Amino acid sequence: MTKHIARKRFGQNFLVAQDIVAHIISAIAPLPGDNLVEIGPGLGALTAPLLAKLDVLHVVEIDRDLIGRLRSLYPPERLKIHEGDALLFDFASLGRDLRVIGNLPYNISTPLLFHLAQYADRVRDMHFMLQREVVERMVAVPGGGEYGRLSVMLQYRFTMELLFLVPPESFEPAPKVDSAIVRMMPRRQAALLAQDEALFARVVSAAFGQRRKMLRNTLRDLIDADGLAALGIAPTARAEELAVADYLAIANHLA
Repeated sequence: MTKHIARKRFGQNFLVAQDIVAHIISAIAPLPGDNLVEIGPGLGALTAPLLAKLDVLHVVEIDRDLIGRLRSLYPPERLKIHEGDALLFDFASLGRDLRVIGNLPYNISTPLLFHLAQYADRVRDMHFMLQREVVERMVAVPGGGEYGRLSVMLQYRFTMELLFLVPPESFEPAPKVDSAIVRMMPRRQAALLAQDEALFARVVSAAFGQRRKMLRNTLRDLIDADGLAALGIAPTARAEELAVADYLAIANHLA
């Protein structure tokens, strides 16, 4: 089979380290009947060991050359290939109790995470390989420089854990940054307390839009200083000082 050249426009870095592959499969712990979808299977580093454990595996892949390669290796009744862009894919079409995994392209990781968050009520768990810096932002706690809009919006929907780091030499071609594996577990619907989720997102976005400014300035079009104080939030605080619960309190007060 001809060697596939990694395509920059698709953000391709192929996992080649077998010890890392084994570590990831162990963390996922797939079982035969699991409803599992892999985003960007690439050259199949995870696909083959997953299929060894599963009855059926769904994959979402945009690169036609890689799709042709996968079709030549695996029968269609075992590997269900969904051709297209994961950013546009309707994950609800795969049913419920969905397990999602992937080595996500760095160039689309943040918008893809927001896209996947829409399907949280259908998901059992998600395991992703991402740029280490992105995972550190996802799991960050209030008060630090890594804590931002991504942290708040994802922590509202998921409990998240950085499982382990993956060095650049684990890939071909090697990226210029470290990677990390993150586990994301959807919160139960009863725990999601935003009365208006679009308004909650707007509050978070406004607060972090100019994160060095005080909330009385960044949120002035939504709530005044007295309103913040009445909620027990200092008007002089900055965006990274507020917990997810504080953003919920502001949004639900406005709703």
